[in-house]
Amino acid sequence: MTALALARREALGGAARLTVDLGAVAENVRLLRRRTAAGLMAVVKADGFGHSAVDVARTAVAAGAGWLGVTSVDEAVALRDAGLRVPVLSWLNPLDADFGAAVRRGVDLAVPSGAHLDAIAGAAGPARVHLHLDTGMARDGAEPEAWLDLCRRARAAEQDGRIRVVGVMGHLACAETPGHPANAAGRRLFEWGAAIARGAGLRPAVRHLAASAAALTDPRSHFDLVRVGAALVGIDPTGTTALRTALSLTAPIVAVRRVPAGTPVGYGHAWRTGAATTLGLVPVGYADGLPRNAWPRAEVHVRGRRRRLAGRISMDQFVVDLGTDPVRPGETATVFGPGDAGEPTLADWAGWADTIPHELVTRLGPRLRRHVIAADHPAPDGNLP
Repeated sequence: MTALALARREALGGAARLTVDLGAVAENVRLLRRRTAAGLMAVVKADGFGHSAVDVARTAVAAGAGWLGVTSVDEAVALRDAGLRVPVLSWLNPLDADFGAAVRRGVDLAVPSGAHLDAIAGAAGPARVHLHLDTGMARDGAEPEAWLDLCRRARAAEQDGRIRVVGVMGHLACAETPGHPANAAGRRLFEWGAAIARGAGLRPAVRHLAASAAALTDPRSHFDLVRVGAALVGIDPTGTTALRTALSLTAPIVAVRRVPAGTPVGYGHAWRTGAATTLGLVPVGYADGLPRNAWPRAEVHVRGRRRRLAGRISMDQFVVDLGTDPVRPGETATVFGPGDAGEPTLADWAGWADTIPHELVTRLGPRLRRHVIAADHPAPDGNLP
């Protein structure tokens, strides 16, 4: 039985159910490993893109990921508390973050500025750091004008035994558009930055620039390590690769009514029935993470057919137009899934809401009952190099 079939069966008469298929995560990791000669960092920030950071991390490591990546120190420490022993990198922290806790737990830290270098070097014990260069986003990372000074200061701190520079990192602005000129410019700037670091006497073991999009489409950007987050859970920002979706959302239809043509539905009477029809009520809404603005185009899957939403998505519920189908309360509506049976996908919902799947999976609310389907192999802890 597939993960979606299991979710549909268990949604009958129950609450809305979010099913996480860790087998899909494992399959995606194996595909990504075949695509690159570089190492693979599984990025499990934002609670594993809404799929459970610890579950996704364990599965990814078992399938061959050698590193884990998160934003904050707290996220990294949670992985250590869960027993994961592979290298973990945290790359977005304020100056007053608990860098001492990171160092004590063997967490690598990104250094995007001289001030961060001073704060991290002041923590007890030698810190493993990755110097972070801004390669064209004017966002995180050191400005190119400050890079040489940062490398020299890092080398001095390394000689003093306060840090160990194990990596140099950057990020591409337009990797979701293969062939965009900003990608070549970012690679050139990154190669310059790595050369400057070596010229300053640093010997980083890993250079990493590519995230999911570039990992899938741009081997020139892979260097020693690729950072993969969205692609782990089946999201391909480039639309070029058949990844396996790891998430499905199903919910029971809790009420059914037959209404005549011209019946207004929902807030503002924004939609009216065009003919006599059957309406079904589904207990999921924008408080659970569904994008409210998707309703004019959004569909769900009921009895093997896609059915349009009728009226606006409310906080806790939406209505679906069932036409002449003799649907009864307790039957299942599939909000999204892999698409194998014709159900809407996350990409469909993202299109209807004019956003990206990344936003949708990370906004799904805690009211949704989560069910995790394990991958078919155990996850080892791994070891720090």
